[in-house]
Amino acid sequence: MGQKTHPVGFRLGIIKDWQAKWYASKQSQYRSLLQEDIQIRRSILSRLPEAGISRVELERGAQELVVTIHSARPGIVIGRGGQRVEDIRRTVEQLANKRARLNVQEIRQPELNAQLVAGSIAEQLGRRIAFRRAMHQAVGRAMQAGALGIKIICSGRLGGIEIARREKVMEGRVPLHTLRADIDYGLAEARTAFGRIGVKVWVYKGDIIPEPKEIEAEEDAEEMRLIEVTVRGQEELSEESQDATAQEGQVSENA
Repeated sequence: MGQKTHPVGFRLGIIKDWQAKWYASKQSQYRSLLQEDIQIRRSILSRLPEAGISRVELERGAQELVVTIHSARPGIVIGRGGQRVEDIRRTVEQLANKRARLNVQEIRQPELNAQLVAGSIAEQLGRRIAFRRAMHQAVGRAMQAGALGIKIICSGRLGGIEIARREKVMEGRVPLHTLRADIDYGLAEARTAFGRIGVKVWVYKGDIIPEPKEIEAEEDAEEMRLIEVTVRGQEELSEESQDATAQEGQVSENA
């Protein structure tokens, strides 16, 4: 059995951010809000299966709910004259019982988005395209788009065989244990006549946190600033001690 850490959850608070931003003071409130988030995401994905939606971010404020949809085809999400996005907004307001605001963000490079790559491979497997061809084409497009590494794993009854197996295709490097590495992860399922086939994709886009040399230079500069402050503080202390001794001398002369 695999004991693998989720690449996004492993980097939360370091280089990755949460997809739902809200706070619940009670357990019952947390449960209800979590179920509400799941219903909202399912509703949006079921209404827009062809829009190429990568993720749906939710942010709850005191007065309204902000929903951000990341899509490779924002025109499909918006619809003609904005009619489609208005219908989605009304549905979200009914589910959340709160005023909602929808933002649509375009994904510039779908080839580098792991969720969209996994969904594309799963859709091809559903159309009975050879799994090796689909995997190698996705790897080639991602590397041409500028990825530093990509790994794809397909599991299930590949090719309709009786015994399920797993196939992996990898190119470049995918450092899963490096926290500063920007690893995008996606999971999709292909519904075939022989059963479901799982598709997992890891895409390495580069490092986000600066290199150790740059960090050491910043630390050295910070130490120099601290030394300057300390020296300045000692000078002030010496001046204060001189003033104190002068005052004591005046007091003794007066006595």
